Amino acid sequence: MPFNLDKFVASPSVEELDSLKKSEIVKVAKHYDIEFQPLMRKDEIKRYVLEYLVDESILPSTVLETAITVPTDNTFELKRLEMEMNKEIRLKEIEREMQKEKEEREMQMQREEKAREHEFRMKQLELGVIKGSDTKVGLDAGVFDISKHVKFVPKFQEGNVEKFFNHFEKLGEQLKWPRDKWSILIQSNFTGKAQEVYSAQSIEDSMDYDKVKKTILQAYELVPEAYRQKFRKYRKADTQTYVEFAYQKERHFDRWCASKKVSTFDALRQLMLVEEFKRCVNDDIKTHPRSFC
Repeated sequence: MPFNLDKFVASPSVEELDSLKKSEIVKVAKHYDIEFQPLMRKDEIKRYVLEYLVDESILPSTVLETAITVPTDNTFELKRLEMEMNKEIRLKEIEREMQKEKEEREMQMQREEKAREHEFRMKQLELGVIKGSDTKVGLDAGVFDISKHVKFVPKFQEGNVEKFFNHFEKLGEQLKWPRDKWSILIQSNFTGKAQEVYSAQSIEDSMDYDKVKKTILQAYELVPEAYRQKFRKYRKADTQTYVEFAYQKERHFDRWCASKKVSTFDALRQLMLVEEFKRCVNDDIKTHPRSFC
């Protein structure tokens, strides 16, 4: 028998509502202006209709107790999806944690490997010094003993690398340290970036003081451009006298010139002209004459 909406509205009942198809229940819901989602299941829409009929006192409240209880908000389905999402999120977190731990282990292994290489290199150097001393003069009192002089090496300061090298070189000259032992002496106090850079050098380069110094200064960006900027940007501090300011300004200028190996008037003239030229042109042009300044 075809569904008769008017007949149902005239005498609604749970039994008849249970017998209806989804499309017929939809018609009932629309008749009563009950809000629902078209994608809802049949039982969910039916539950809405029953609740409306009870609220309007058309049906007794007991019908809700006897009716099939179906979560109207997809509670179970949402709960299942939520658990799956939480599980997936947790798995991703575990993967990230494992990846982070792996990277940290690799970095630690690299640091330990560099430290071992550095220690091994120092042992080789020490053995080389001892062996060379024994071969040449045995227990001669004139043999240079690094262990007795290393305590005089100044403390390395990452914030003032150039001052450190200047101090070290003055001590080296005053204490008459053999220049071929300077690299062994100076490395003993390296820390931070300087230690990493030194450890990365080849054994041959690490024995050459001038190469060690150049590499360390480059690592801290103490290159001609840095000296130039220091000279140009240096300003008098409130606590400085004008004499002190002039002295420091002159030192920055001298360092800039020395880094560019400027020792003649023509070289100084070229340095000033190129800098002025670069100041007056666009940034894309400045790179072309860079090798001259």
